[in-house]
Amino acid sequence: MNNGSSSSFDPTASLEEAARMTRKDCFQFFCGPSVQCFTECCRKLELALTPYDTLRLSRRLGVSSSEFLDDFTEIKSGSRHGFPEVFLKMQDTEEKLCPFVSKQGCVVYEDRPGACRTYPLGRASSKNRLTNINEEFFFVVRESHCRGFEQNKTWSVDEWLSDQDLEEYNRFNDLLMELYMLGFRSRSGELSTQRLQMFMMACYNLDKFREFIFRSSFLTKFEFSPERASSLETDDSCLLEFAFEWLKLALFRIPTLKLRNNPEQEVCDSSS
Repeated sequence: MNNGSSSSFDPTASLEEAARMTRKDCFQFFCGPSVQCFTECCRKLELALTPYDTLRLSRRLGVSSSEFLDDFTEIKSGSRHGFPEVFLKMQDTEEKLCPFVSKQGCVVYEDRPGACRTYPLGRASSKNRLTNINEEFFFVVRESHCRGFEQNKTWSVDEWLSDQDLEEYNRFNDLLMELYMLGFRSRSGELSTQRLQMFMMACYNLDKFREFIFRSSFLTKFEFSPERASSLETDDSCLLEFAFEWLKLALFRIPTLKLRNNPEQEVCDSSS
């Protein structure tokens, strides 16, 4: 499930009370400086960040993945899927404002998190086990303070997704949700500290993950075309997509990658 709000993943959550919408269904909403509640939604948040969120924000700010995690996030454990979750750290003031909000609005608007883009919609998706195709539906999330629903602007869901440039965000969020579901369904108990570190490195610390790939024996263990190796070295999106492939293999033994020479070779579990 991939909820566009800031709530944490809960694979057992019921959405029966929410009116399900397709991409062709319409809703009324507008947000901007002219709306009375402008930026009210940017305070006192519990905003979960996805790996793609942290990638976009760190690159926007011109800082390393490690610096972004240290300066702008809080990491929480105890989720039902077993993986750590990364949350945006609010300003240390009474209002608990988002660190990227100003009186004029969001200062990182072009690279704002997916949950901010999706609102006022929520999105739920799951992979059909028979067709291996992601199936999705949408629903309206109504916050009590929001006056955007009173504005005379109508969107179809499809129009909103396009306007908010959500295609890549949703694609990467679906990959993350697949990993969460594997963790939730796993009967192998809690992940070890080492494997949790692997998850954090591959998903949230792409700079360290790239070093791990290119400064260790990693490339000698798996079959890679020169073209793919080059893309992993230079293209952040390709690297993040690969991170999910590798984690499925390393954490759950799903054969997403082909080992070189010896098929019985143990998958490298080291994150160093």
